[in-house]
Amino acid sequence: MTEGVDPRELSDEDLFRELQHLHETRTDTLLHGSDDALERHTSRTQELEEEYLRRYPERDVDPDRLRSGARRRG
Repeated sequence: MTEGVDPRELSDEDLFRELQHLHETRTDTLLHGSDDALERHTSRTQELEEEYLRRYPERDVDPDRLRSGARRRG
């Protein structure tokens, strides 16, 4: 089984595309994939998300997605 390109070698555009694809296919993999497929999907998602966070440690966090934002809505 191929392990995929090292996330550190991906361009930003490729990293975003890979992340988007993994998030689009998550439910199908969870519901219908083999145990090995689900395990690999999970580990690849983690690899790519960790690389994203390494590149963008100061990412734009939506205040409404914080606990205090939820309290304001409630």
